[in-house]
Amino acid sequence: MDCGAIRRWGASLLAVLTASGLLAVAAPPAQAAPSSCPGHRVRTFAFSTGSVRVYKSGSYLCALTVARHPGARRSMMVSLQVRGFEPVTDKGRFTRHAGPVRAYVGHRKVRLRGSVGRGSYDSRGWKRF
Repeated sequence: MDCGAIRRWGASLLAVLTASGLLAVAAPPAQAAPSSCPGHRVRTFAFSTGSVRVYKSGSYLCALTVARHPGARRSMMVSLQVRGFEPVTDKGRFTRHAGPVRAYVGHRKVRLRGSVGRGSYDSRGWKRF
């Protein structure tokens, strides 16, 4: 190999390493918001320590409660109740989110509840989605 070929090879290697470093910096964070519900997001109800996200797919609703600051384990809960039926609930100590919970709603109204630590959301009545 002559000296020019070595320089071209070194420049190519440097370009590849620089590009991969830039891609690593520009990549989304590893703890991106959860999207474990099928369908599209229809509403987000924010409260002091998190939010309740509602997704719709056909005649099904899916909900999850997401912590505003994920990290330490804390008490979280999400509940989705279709009018005339028992609520579907996920409750426990989680680091990022509670849920998802999913229910067939058809054309019925629903009640949503969610909490992260001391903060909470309650729809305080029946809502149509």
